[in-house]
Amino acid sequence: MRLVLGLCKVAAFTFLIFTTSAALAQNVILIIGDGMDDHQITMARNYLHGAKGLLTLDTLPVRAAVQVVTLDHNDPSKVVYVADSANSATAIATGQVTSRGRISTSADTDSDLKPITVDLKNAGFAVGIVTTASVTDATPAVFMANVAQRFCENPDMMVQAKIGGNWYADCEDDLIANGGSGSISEQIAGSTIDVVLGGGSKQFAPMAEGADLTVLEQAQAEGYVVVNSVQALEQTVSSSDERVLGLFSPSTMPVRWQATGGVAAEQPEPSLLNQVHEYLGDVTLPAPVKCEVNPTYGDTPPLATMAQAAIAQLAKRSNKGFFLMVESASIDKQSHARRPCGQIGELQQLDETLQVALEFATTNPETLILVTADHGQAAQIIPNNSLFNGYGVPVYTPGRLQRLVTPEGAILAMNYATNEFQAEEHTGVNIPLLANEQGQGLVPSFLLQSDIYGIIKNYLLPETP
Repeated sequence: MRLVLGLCKVAAFTFLIFTTSAALAQNVILIIGDGMDDHQITMARNYLHGAKGLLTLDTLPVRAAVQVVTLDHNDPSKVVYVADSANSATAIATGQVTSRGRISTSADTDSDLKPITVDLKNAGFAVGIVTTASVTDATPAVFMANVAQRFCENPDMMVQAKIGGNWYADCEDDLIANGGSGSISEQIAGSTIDVVLGGGSKQFAPMAEGADLTVLEQAQAEGYVVVNSVQALEQTVSSSDERVLGLFSPSTMPVRWQATGGVAAEQPEPSLLNQVHEYLGDVTLPAPVKCEVNPTYGDTPPLATMAQAAIAQLAKRSNKGFFLMVESASIDKQSHARRPCGQIGELQQLDETLQVALEFATTNPETLILVTADHGQAAQIIPNNSLFNGYGVPVYTPGRLQRLVTPEGAILAMNYATNEFQAEEHTGVNIPLLANEQGQGLVPSFLLQSDIYGIIKNYLLPETP
């Protein structure tokens, strides 16, 4: 088998990519846009490329719709119709349906569910996880850990740890002392995953359970090279084939864009007369804004750069092939916060990452690229001015509204109206599944979310039951 050495350049970095002339290695690159339903894709397309433009996403030849199934936490014999990232990502990673908040554990018996990454590592594949969230957050965690609740991210969060209000995390049964595997960060530190890149350094700072090492020190003792900057990542990838743990922010990584002045969506203000009767008076809508660079973004590694580094390192660590999960997390997180510019910039990062994956696949044709979401989100495109305004009725959204001036010179109105709380909620809409040419014949036009697991497994491990 003859090795072919190629160069691939992303941002300011050039990475070595090893391929084989026989193209024997098989790879799967799974890209998950957290909260990325068709509304989120459409708003990004409109802003980034115009109503008649195309995202790289739009060029993929295979397109399907995915039904998300979630079990009721209190009665697993029943379903609920809106998921969270933990149970929906668990379905992708394990092929099993569970209840909200669970990290690769079952809803009925709290039993550990085996992520596909375990079988792939046992079969000799390299495995990488990349995210713009904390690497201990729900979506990346389900591929690397088993724990009862998603908030048990570090040893200090395992027993009666207050999350907010009257909400407590409790994973006492998962303590190492009780025969469990420990917190999510501890399980990552002790895992065989080859590359882990994202945020979440604060989750590795506590002392590991029953040890005199921090979780980060434990990861280093287990063989991880730990990096915290793009420069260190580039140096490690260019000079070694070691396992890499990259932690580039304390928690979720900063987003690329924000609205003018950092404002979030706001509620329209009806006049006093309109409050007397809905047909009378008028309403003042929030002033239009533009998207601008988020000043806290700084030298944050772009998602495409992290993905490219992961591809380069994984290709060196196994000549059989690799599985790489890349999550663009803040499509979801910025929708929770009612900040469409953050969402758009994050989906732009996903689209750039897809381009990196497609470029890799041109010289490594046995690479299946899948792009999907975990669940829907709150952001909704609505008319800038209600159609009813034309009849003299001052109709307006009861939710929060942000009006973006697009590069086309039009106004894109984004609405958030799932609740009156400090954070918006997920929605129960279908999610997309898109694939490159390798997905033809593998991806049906409609499927359950848990079927994505089978697509990945059948591609890389067709002989395994």
